[in-house]
Amino acid sequence: MSRHAVVTGLGFITSIGNDRAAVTESLHTLRPGLERVEFLGNPSLAVKVAGTIKDFTVDSPSWRDWRYPARYTLPREALRSLPPHGLYAICAVEQALADSGLAAADLTDGGTGLYCASAGSAFLLHHHLAHMHAVRGERGNPMGVVASIAGTLNFNLAANYGIRGAVGGFAAACASSSHALGCALDDIRLGRQTRMLVVGAEEVNAETILPFAAMRALSTNPDPATASRPFDQQRDGFVGAGGAVCLILEEAESARKRGVPIYAEFAGWGQAADGFNVAVSHPDGAGLAEAIRRALADAGVKPAEIGYVNAHATSTPAGDRSEALALGAVFTKTGAHPQVSSTKGLTGHPLSMSGVMEAAFCALAIRDGFIPGNANLVSPDEACAGLSLPRSTVAAAPGIVLNNSSGFGGSNVCHVFKPTKA
Repeated sequence: MSRHAVVTGLGFITSIGNDRAAVTESLHTLRPGLERVEFLGNPSLAVKVAGTIKDFTVDSPSWRDWRYPARYTLPREALRSLPPHGLYAICAVEQALADSGLAAADLTDGGTGLYCASAGSAFLLHHHLAHMHAVRGERGNPMGVVASIAGTLNFNLAANYGIRGAVGGFAAACASSSHALGCALDDIRLGRQTRMLVVGAEEVNAETILPFAAMRALSTNPDPATASRPFDQQRDGFVGAGGAVCLILEEAESARKRGVPIYAEFAGWGQAADGFNVAVSHPDGAGLAEAIRRALADAGVKPAEIGYVNAHATSTPAGDRSEALALGAVFTKTGAHPQVSSTKGLTGHPLSMSGVMEAAFCALAIRDGFIPGNANLVSPDEACAGLSLPRSTVAAAPGIVLNNSSGFGGSNVCHVFKPTKA
């Protein structure tokens, strides 16, 4: 297509940093954001580590009790209908707008859209429903619904910024924000929108993270330094995390006319489902391999042209093995050997926001010319044979980059990013 999309703005509230500079340093130095936690005041719980958000206190159901960095000035009207992760999201959007040289007034012309991904706030939903039952339905918070259900980010951000273009939310578990990015690219390519804000956010609390323990998906390793170890033989589950990331995607000619710096071109995407199991990836990685092939075809790129793969690998035994086999099928068997790493060894796994977060990491890697290493990788799984898995950060430009995501039901989504010409 003649219209191309580029990344012009990034904003971060993550376990490894709450702005671009801190996140970039963490990726360079492999500085993790995992900490010991005690959920529900219960020291007997097996899950003891999470990717925490620093400098924010959002453990109360009342926005009046929240604490956040003084650099953000948020009116009461915006706060009163937000969930905790909505606060993270607004802060990430504010960063991204400043990074892209955009003012709030630039978002209201209909040419700017918003796509979001989150699971909603189970924390607030539980609080509001418990109150409803306690008073037998006679009273309730009028903002309870819009502050807690799965579309809460779209509702709040679109209203707060006066966005009149395309607005929607995506629910595909851990591939949600990757779907949002792909559909945002299509809207720009088709001329429907000039720019898109893509936002993913999740909370770090018992209600969001602990349900995965019942699925035996979470690590029970109590050591923050080794609990998240993608591709390693000793991995035993993922480490839950949260935060928010905003990525601004813009039609390339529009961005150049504005004279704004460009991180990378979003060159293509692909998706394919496993059709195999409600919760477990296809054991051979069949769906992910097909999604990778479709993304490469959409971007007009051959496997040998990919220099770096940001893997979805969450540190679960089955998921990492499936992805390793998919990468082997697409790359190793065709003689291609891109560098492969999973940044979740640093961040933990922030569920639906992981796709946009790692796409933003790819944009940083392209702009700054480095490849993040695999934190905590000691002994790679035998399924990784033939893959290039750097242990430390590589001080070299990654070239063309592939970003992978996978979610429940075998939903696989992949993005391709390219360096842009000066």
